[in-house]
Amino acid sequence: MTRRFLFVLGSARSDGNSELLARRAAEQLPADAEQQWLDLTAHPVPDFEDLRHDSDHVRPTEGNVALLLDATLRATDIVIVSPLYWYSVSAQTKRYLDYWSGWLRTPGLDFKETLAGRTLWGVTALAHEEQVVADPLIGTLHNSAAYMGMRFGGVLLGNGSKPGDVLADTEALARAKTFFAQEAPLARFLYEK
Repeated sequence: MTRRFLFVLGSARSDGNSELLARRAAEQLPADAEQQWLDLTAHPVPDFEDLRHDSDHVRPTEGNVALLLDATLRATDIVIVSPLYWYSVSAQTKRYLDYWSGWLRTPGLDFKETLAGRTLWGVTALAHEEQVVADPLIGTLHNSAAYMGMRFGGVLLGNGSKPGDVLADTEALARAKTFFAQEAPLARFLYEK
């Protein structure tokens, strides 16, 4: 089966450090792996409205929400590319993940069943030397994968603040060469024993 990677770009800056690191990792993908790159800043969606106690969600048929939904459903691998903002994912990225809640409740969509067994990955750049500050971001993605029954490929971390800084992080660039080659395990909630 051909792998289809969806790179969800969640930075407020185009060609930011997280995106640069993700593109380096993507260069290592096999030639037959499909890649789709969607920039959440270029494809904004409105704030998510939680309707679960009021009415059913309706499948979007046009606009950016429909574009993101269709791309998400097609992907075998979803790569969240977000800088570390206040110890978690960016606002754009969080909004995209919030939409998953609605898609779970959209009749006939079978969102959770469709994503089960697929792989969620993360790529992020942070301005801190101590990578432990990215634990909340990693936890968000890991637990999201666990809830959906997905595999979790982990998060590729790189260091960079100013544009292009991550290209000087030789350790991150070395990890990028094999990041997508690893076999991702089925995610389990972080607090499970």
